[in-house]
Amino acid sequence: MNRKVIITCALTGAGDTTAKSEHVPVTPAQIAEAGIEAARAGAAIVHVHVRDPRTGQGSRDVALYRETVERLRGSGVDVVINTTAGMGGDLYVDPDDPGGGPGEGTDLVSGLERLAHVEELRPDICTLDCGSLNFGEGSLLYVSTPDILRQGARRIQELGVRVEMEIFDTGHLWFANTLVAEGLVDAPAMYQLCMGIPYGAPADPGLLMRMVEQVPDGAVWASFALGRMQMPWVAQSVLLGGHVRVGLEDNLYLGKGNTVTNARLVENARTIVEAMGASVATPDEAREILALRPR
Repeated sequence: MNRKVIITCALTGAGDTTAKSEHVPVTPAQIAEAGIEAARAGAAIVHVHVRDPRTGQGSRDVALYRETVERLRGSGVDVVINTTAGMGGDLYVDPDDPGGGPGEGTDLVSGLERLAHVEELRPDICTLDCGSLNFGEGSLLYVSTPDILRQGARRIQELGVRVEMEIFDTGHLWFANTLVAEGLVDAPAMYQLCMGIPYGAPADPGLLMRMVEQVPDGAVWASFALGRMQMPWVAQSVLLGGHVRVGLEDNLYLGKGNTVTNARLVENARTIVEAMGASVATPDEAREILALRPR
């Protein structure tokens, strides 16, 4: 297997994980340092969320993104920067009064408002979550409608930022292909197949294979799975011809109860990739694979 595999490291996410591991970065300085360490370990791309330093909760604060991205860019360590644009889609519904309006914790804004930090910072890549989803147990719905998605995709394209389409279920893949067919995503289209997130596509190898078959020719794809399936999914992705993602956004452990850093997860992924006969892509090689515009 003589090919280059891109490792993306998703550094922190927005989930309620800070109390579960001391390694989850919270402040811009911590997130940037985690990204630098991940890059040194072999990640060509770092996927960036930010958190409110006071509460540890996920945030859309442009100032926090600015500090994090500036620290990464000024570090002297080469890495491709991929910022989320998925924050701003949370709708909490009262099950006893679903018509009573948004519940406490709702953060629901337009597709353009979700891109405020992308507008200012122009990262190499930003994400686009390609559909709505019942997000876990309870009453949280992640909202990303076709109109919101077309609005966001069009603006990302105008900004010259590469869009990574996040696919959480099979219908999301259908719509991502629609965006590509409509010319709202520049070639090579970039797909991230996100498995095991309740209640989207389960982490089933047969399902991943079927989904990969629906990715258009010439596109670039990666996939990941949550929790204990993270490392097996590195192997699954490489076997099927894709790229990989690891990081504390999706998994905190290597072995039962053994919390580790982002860099350690990247090191483990690198071992798997290289043991399978592939090579880990450098940031410049990732830029070439993804046809990223020079910065």
